[in-house]
Amino acid sequence: MKNPSSLLLISTSLVLGVGALSAKPKSGERPEAVALEAAGQNLQARYAAMLDELKAGLTQAIPTISATKVAAFEQATEAAKQALDQANAAQAELGKIGGGKALIDHAKNKWIGGAEKGIAEAKEALGKATTDADREAANKKLAEWQANKEEGVKALKERTAAYEAAKAREPELKKAHDAAQAVLAASKKKEREAANAILSEITPIIGSDRLDAKFSKFVIISHATPQGLAKFGQQSPEHAALVEKLLADPALMKEMLVAGGASFGKYGQAMEIFTQIQKASAKAKEGMFYRLALGTSLEHASPIAQGNPKSQTDAPQNVDPVKRYLHYEKAYLDGELDPAFKTFSAWEYRHVVNCDAPDEFLTWGRQMLRTYRPDHIYNADYGWRYVAAVRTEVPYGSQNVKYDRPELQPYQNIIMNGGVCGRRAFFGRFILRCFGIPTWGVTQKAHAALSHWTPKGWVVNLGAGFQASWWDKEEVSMSGNQFLLETQARAHADEYLKVLRAQWVSRLLGEPAYNDRKKVTGGIWSRMAFFSSLVLSETSVALGPLGQELGEANEKEQKLVTAAVTEADKKITVGPDGIILIPAVAHAKASGKASTMKSIDTGMQIHVLGGFKASYEIEVPQAGTYRLGAQVATAQTGQNFIYSVNGKAIETPVPYTKGLWQQTDAVELHLSAGKNTLEFELQEGSRGVTIKGFRLSAHR
Repeated sequence: MKNPSSLLLISTSLVLGVGALSAKPKSGERPEAVALEAAGQNLQARYAAMLDELKAGLTQAIPTISATKVAAFEQATEAAKQALDQANAAQAELGKIGGGKALIDHAKNKWIGGAEKGIAEAKEALGKATTDADREAANKKLAEWQANKEEGVKALKERTAAYEAAKAREPELKKAHDAAQAVLAASKKKEREAANAILSEITPIIGSDRLDAKFSKFVIISHATPQGLAKFGQQSPEHAALVEKLLADPALMKEMLVAGGASFGKYGQAMEIFTQIQKASAKAKEGMFYRLALGTSLEHASPIAQGNPKSQTDAPQNVDPVKRYLHYEKAYLDGELDPAFKTFSAWEYRHVVNCDAPDEFLTWGRQMLRTYRPDHIYNADYGWRYVAAVRTEVPYGSQNVKYDRPELQPYQNIIMNGGVCGRRAFFGRFILRCFGIPTWGVTQKAHAALSHWTPKGWVVNLGAGFQASWWDKEEVSMSGNQFLLETQARAHADEYLKVLRAQWVSRLLGEPAYNDRKKVTGGIWSRMAFFSSLVLSETSVALGPLGQELGEANEKEQKLVTAAVTEADKKITVGPDGIILIPAVAHAKASGKASTMKSIDTGMQIHVLGGFKASYEIEVPQAGTYRLGAQVATAQTGQNFIYSVNGKAIETPVPYTKGLWQQTDAVELHLSAGKNTLEFELQEGSRGVTIKGFRLSAHR
């Protein structure tokens, strides 16, 4: 669907004056108290003088917008707001019909249906009762469910009456709705025309790069503050030189602002990290690696706390930004990241590199999914690529969170023990970042979800859409609508500079910035930045949310896809040492839930759920005792295999492997000479096990 019409009336972080400051999970950060020494005081005075000089010169170059055009725009905006309120009210009235029908269905199916089920169970319990206490408890439950049903019948009657009354007014409500939409469309058109009149007047400023060098320097000093730059610079002559180097490089300053600015205005720290990265890697000086280095430096300018296993009390407290850059550089060169990774902007890379997991666990995340569920990597649907692992592997519910292990990293505990919306969303963002996909946190009413990049635009998973979303854990609180609009505007890199320049002027003039999350109207230049971004987004398509029904629930039925298996894939081989290797896909027959998939390295593997059964025809040269083991990968604990051969069944535990390949402990089987049928089963209730194959050897 196209951008919602209400976007015309909301504000965005696109008008903050330094570009939208990138989303960072650093809630509660506050400016540090600054104690300046003599050298620092001199630096502060120098930067303050620069700022004053830049402000004076730039202010003279900015034209005054026609008061008549501003008044016309303000009047049109107010009319559009009123029209939107009326349209929303009309929509709400019309929506009562659909809502009333849903309430009726709920009363019939959930309420009364649930009560009838409870009554039946209570009657069954009463029939089976053998003691007075049992009969008393059953009668009590029966009375409760009967009363509950009576309440449901009463509610159904009331809801039906309300629905029928609303339904009778449907023609009238539709007419009012259509009329309100027509008024809204006309008022939006007038608002856009009034905005365009102003945009035409300021185009000579926002459409030209002649003031970019001065503006970039002004915005960086004002965002960092002279005091903040001085505090960084006074640490050593080398620190002061880094600030001077940045302020003498117009191109780099502009690149930083286009990429969203330094986290919490810490440009000195960003420059230090950027310099260290380029010393650590010659590749970081051009192309995609330059953008990756820049995005990493800006995002980590304010340290990101590292999520270590609880038992690792001596682990680093913060993510090392240089190592984080090198991690992704190596992962890309090794072919482990998504193919789209090389195409991202520095701003998009920021949303990849800001994961709180230590680098070794980012590596684990990739290895785990490549081993355990490679089908999620092969998924052609970018909306669910990688992140579908939340649907299939992270059960909804907090009942097992108490079993989290201190030696495991939090994301390993999540896939092992599940969680409610927050833990599931956190794991989804983690696994996407493991493979280099930009993500953004999503908070919704009594819910947490996630959003991420796709080639068609950003999308929300496991929750409602962007219109119901926000994220406050960053330097500037942001609504989902404003973040989506920013991504759409940034897709037009050259034209996006007009948005930035309007922001810069807004900052220069000291205007409040538009922010729909905070309900701040903003000044005229910041509002023009918003309208500029809106123009750029008009060709974009807003993607609907994915998996909204799974935000607070487990997936009812996994859709398991089976890849084609050839005879070569099923070939059982005997090594020179006599060990028989049986591919997991070589079963003669199978039943239950399973997915056959290509392994990342070679061959095939199967992912099976509890209750899966299969039989394998194996041939041995002589009768005797043999040892059987399996190459498996698991992400949860407490699972069991059941083997049966020649009438004897053996149950054996499946090891917890953290999603990586591991051999099970061998079990001993007595086989007859020649052909034998091995029956295999994954115990009912198991979450899932991936099996590469079985290994059979004569007992020595």
